[in-house]
Amino acid sequence: MATPQTPYEAVLHAARDVTRLDSALDAEMLGAALLGSVYAVAETDREAAVREFVAGFLAATSRRRSAAATTIRAVFATLVPEAEGAARIRPGAYSPAWAGQLGRVHLTGTWAYGDVYGDQTSYLATFAYDDAEGGPEHALVALVDHNIGITKDVFVGGPAGRIVEQARQICTEDEFTWFRTEDPARMHAEVTRHLAVTDDLGELPAQGSLATDRALVGARLAVLPGRAGTAGAGDVPPATDAERTRLVRAFLAAPEAARFGLDAVADAELASLHFCLGLLLDHAASFPDADPLRWSPAVAELFLLDWVHRRAVLDMDDAAMLPRVLRGWAAYAARQRGLPAAAARRTDEAIEEMVPEFARLYSTGERRSPATAAVAQLMADGVDPDDPAALDAWIEANRHRLTDDPA
Repeated sequence: MATPQTPYEAVLHAARDVTRLDSALDAEMLGAALLGSVYAVAETDREAAVREFVAGFLAATSRRRSAAATTIRAVFATLVPEAEGAARIRPGAYSPAWAGQLGRVHLTGTWAYGDVYGDQTSYLATFAYDDAEGGPEHALVALVDHNIGITKDVFVGGPAGRIVEQARQICTEDEFTWFRTEDPARMHAEVTRHLAVTDDLGELPAQGSLATDRALVGARLAVLPGRAGTAGAGDVPPATDAERTRLVRAFLAAPEAARFGLDAVADAELASLHFCLGLLLDHAASFPDADPLRWSPAVAELFLLDWVHRRAVLDMDDAAMLPRVLRGWAAYAARQRGLPAAAARRTDEAIEEMVPEFARLYSTGERRSPATAAVAQLMADGVDPDDPAALDAWIEANRHRLTDDPA
C-alpha cells in the first residue's frame, strides 16, 4: 500500500480495522489514542490543536463512505463534539451495531483519594453505557498534583469495580492516604481546571497515558454535572498581610515554636526569625493552592533545596535559622491540619535529613538565580541597596558580572 500522503490519510489508515472492534468503548479508546499523537506534538493549547485537527479531518473525509471511515468520523465527533462539523456527523449505514452507543454513557460513581499532606489527589469516576452493547462499565482516573498545579496523568480503563476496590484497599492499608466518595461537580471542576494548565504546558509529563487518553477523558468529564461557583473551589488564595501577621503570632505562641527555641530568641536573632517566617509564607503563596499550612516532605524539599536559593539572599544568621524555623512551622502546620503524628514526624525527619544539602547549596550558591547572585554579591561588597549613588557605582563597576558580554 502506498504511504499516506497527509495526516488525515495516515489516521484513516491507522483506523482501518475500527469496525472489527468489539464495542463502542474500544472504538473510543482507539480514537483517543490516535488523537493523542496530535495532542502530544502540539506546542501550546493542546486541546485547541486536537479540536482543529478533528474539524480538518471531518472536512477532508466528508466524501469517504467506507464503513471504517464513517465509523472513525463518528468516533472523533463523539470525543470532540466542539469541533466544527461534529454535530452533523452520524454513524454510516455499514457501521457496527455498537456505533449507535458511542458516547452514550452515564455516571455510576465518583470518589477521590490522596495523601494526607495534600500533595496529590486522584479523582475516580465510573461510567456505564446506556445499552450494554456499548461496552463494559469503565473508570476514569485523573491525578492532580497540587505542588505543580496540573493534572499530571489520566487513565481510562476497566474493570471499573476492580479499579475502585484496588484504590480503596491501598488507601485502607496506608495510614498516609485517604479515600472518600466525591461530589461529581467538584471532580469535574478540579480535574478540568488543572487539565487546562496541563494542556498549555511546553512539555508534557514523561510517563503515563495523558496523551493517549486525554480526548476520552474530556468526553467523560463532560458527562459529570457542573455547578456554578465550583470552578476553583480547591484554591486557597495567598494570605493577606493581616492574615500573615496573625499566623506568625499564633505560631510564635504555639508549643512547636517553644520546642525549637523560637518563642524567645535573642534580640539579635529577631530579624532573621521574621525574615525566615516571611520566606515560608512567600513560598506558600507561590503555589496555585497557596495554603501556608500545607507542608510535606515534598514541599519542604522544594522550599529548602530549590526555591529559597533561587528567590532569596540569606546571610549566615538566616541560613543557620531557616531549617529550625521550617521544622517548627511544619510541626505547627501538621497539628493545625490534624495530620497523624506519624505524618508530622516523617516531615520533620525529612527536613532534618535535608539540612546538610541545604548548607552545601547555601555555601556554593550553585542554585542562585542571576538576580539573586547579583544581590548576594552586592551585599558581600558592603553596598547599601537603599543608596542610589552607591548602587549605580557598584553596577557600573560590576557590569561584566551582570551581562553575558564581558566587554
